[in-house]
This record gives sequence, structure tokens and C-alpha cells, in this order.
Amino acid sequence: MRLLLKDFTFFKKYTINVVVFFWMLLAFLTAVSEILRGPAAINNYHIFKNVFFNTLQQKNLYTAYPALYFDLNHYGILFSLLITPFALLPDWVGCLLWCMANVVVLYYAIMRLPVKYNQRVWVLVIALVEMLTSIHSTQFNPMVSAFIILPFILAPQKKEWAATFFIAVGLLTKFYGIVALASFLFADNKLKFIGSFIFWMALLFCLPMLISSPSFVLQSYIDWYNSINEKNNQNESLGIVIAQNISVHGMVQRIFNLPNLSQLWILLPAAIINLLPLLRFKAFSARLFQLHYLAVCLLSVVIFSSSAESPTYIIALSGVAIWFTISNRKNHWNIALLIFTIVITSLSSTDLFPQYIKQNFIARYALKALPCFLVWGVLIWKLLLNSFNKKESA
Repeated sequence: MRLLLKDFTFFKKYTINVVVFFWMLLAFLTAVSEILRGPAAINNYHIFKNVFFNTLQQKNLYTAYPALYFDLNHYGILFSLLITPFALLPDWVGCLLWCMANVVVLYYAIMRLPVKYNQRVWVLVIALVEMLTSIHSTQFNPMVSAFIILPFILAPQKKEWAATFFIAVGLLTKFYGIVALASFLFADNKLKFIGSFIFWMALLFCLPMLISSPSFVLQSYIDWYNSINEKNNQNESLGIVIAQNISVHGMVQRIFNLPNLSQLWILLPAAIINLLPLLRFKAFSARLFQLHYLAVCLLSVVIFSSSAESPTYIIALSGVAIWFTISNRKNHWNIALLIFTIVITSLSSTDLFPQYIKQNFIARYALKALPCFLVWGVLIWKLLLNSFNKKESA
């Protein structure tokens, strides 16, 4: 019997290692395939690396540079320091390392989740396709997802300095990071949390001045705010342009043919509903409550954002994966909802999905957001009605 148990443990550990190996290998191969396709295929990386060079030369970070890349930068000036070690390398090396850095940081965050080891591997498996979709676009979103996950892990562990560091980095690079501030509610020493957050925000706000100037940094933050505002207004009025506003707002807008529908009609009720579980003060110390709310934050920041694009959904799918691993995995409804999410949200972005259905239904009506919206609803329901035992382990 002992020999059988030992063999089973070895098989289990071997299977887990295989999953991790393929998670990394597929990301590596995806990045290499994009680099081999030529400069146009890694356009996002050209935007990112030029945030560093434009900061160095004190050139506007949010204007168009058609000779260098198409589209615009929408990240904060702190991003110039984040991309520095990659921007200084030849493109093919820098881009490959950038993609793998995103994968490794997200992997690190997932492996820090306070759940069983095999549950963390479930998160890797469920998030795999969306991770590859983001790497396919050489995007920053896997790292953004990690910057949201880590504060929820670290704050309850009395690691306020580390938690607030990731919040500040996320907030000053991509505004999605703001949802990680909810981890404040789960910190024991709230004064230390506030003090360390102020320290990191002040330090990281000033840090880009080392490679530019104080006036340029201040102007860049003003320009960043204006660029986000402008992008939001454009996305809100896009109607059925399929690549943008893949959100609940975009879905309602397109299905019911309401091109002038204000995002506030969706955003305000969603914000109120998101805040309702936070009235359950006695549940804050329960780890399962914290993980459920983390999943809500990861989903909400994407499905209620007019800036949501297909590569952004690695953030939302991380939330879906956490929900499924801490729920009853034998429940038929949970399994059905997970399969529905993987098919409609993840696989619909790939070449495995029928092109006609993808273009004429999924993309046209922003249905990529639908399964994630349903998972969000399930999570809110559980947060409001479930009894969370403080001693219960995830």
C-alpha cells in the first residue's frame, strides 16, 4: 500500500511538472513565432520599447510615431523603467525576453496562491489559451494580472511593503492595477499598508525623473490622463467595431443596437454590486472570501472596461481559474460554466474556432465577455450569501 501511495505521489508530481513545462514551452514557441513573422507582428513591443527611448529624449509619450510603429502608447511613464532592460537589447532578444518575463511573473503569482499545489496547476491550465493570446500580441497583460493577484496574497500575510509595491507599479503603469487596492481591506496593519503605499507611490512617481526631468514626468502624467480619457471616449462610441470594447457595455451596445449607450449605465450598477460584499466585515478574515473577491476584481476590471481587447482577457481568465479551483469542481453547473467560458472566451480567439461563427457572432456582438460576466455573477452571489468559515482552507 505504501508503495502504491508513493507511486501515486510521484505520478501526481510528474504530471504537475509536465503541465508547468508545457506552459512555459508553448509561451516560448508563441513568442518566437511572432518574432519570426517580422516587425509588424511585434508592433506592440515597438510601442513599449519606444516608451523608454521617448522618455530618455523627453518626447511626448502619447502621440503617434508612424515611422516607428502604428497605434498609440497608453501606459504610464513608469513603464519606461519597466521596459528598459529589454529595450536596450536587439529586438528579437528583447521581445523574446519581454514575453517570457510576463509569463514567469504571472506563473510566480499563481504559484503563490494560498491553495493546494494541484489547484495552482488547474489555474495554469485554465488560463493557458488566454496567456498565449496575450503573448501572441507581445502584451503586458500577464504581468498586470500578476500585479493584481500578488497584493491579495501578500497583504493578509502581513507583507504590506511588498503588497503595496505591486499595487503602485500596477497603478502607475496600467490603470487596471487600481483594483488591487481592495487588498487593503484584508491587511491586518492598515496604517502600515497606507504608509507603505504612499511611500511607493511617491518614489515610483519620481523615479522616471532619473532618465528625464521633473517637468517632463509631470507633463507625461497629464498627457496620460488625457490619452486614457480620449481612448475611453473613442471606445464607447465604436458601435460594432469588433476589436475594441469587448466588454459587457460593448455586448449590450451591439446586441441591442444602442451605439450611443453611455458606459455609465453599465459601470455604476456594476460598481455598486461589486461593493455590496464588502459590507460583510466579519468575513474579511476568511481566506476563501479574500480569494473570491480577488477573482471578482480580476473579472470586473476587464468585463466592465471599454478598453478591453482580446489580449486583455488573460486577466479575466485568471479570475475564472481562481473561481473554479476554489469552488466545488465536481458540481456539474460549475464544470458546464467553465467549459462554456473556455470555448466562448478563450478558444473563440483562436484558429480552432469556426471562422464564420467567430466573426459574425462572437466578435460582432462582443460575446467573449458573456461567460466571464456569468462567472462574475456567480461569484457575487456566493460572496453575498455563502457563510465563510475563518478557519476554512482554500
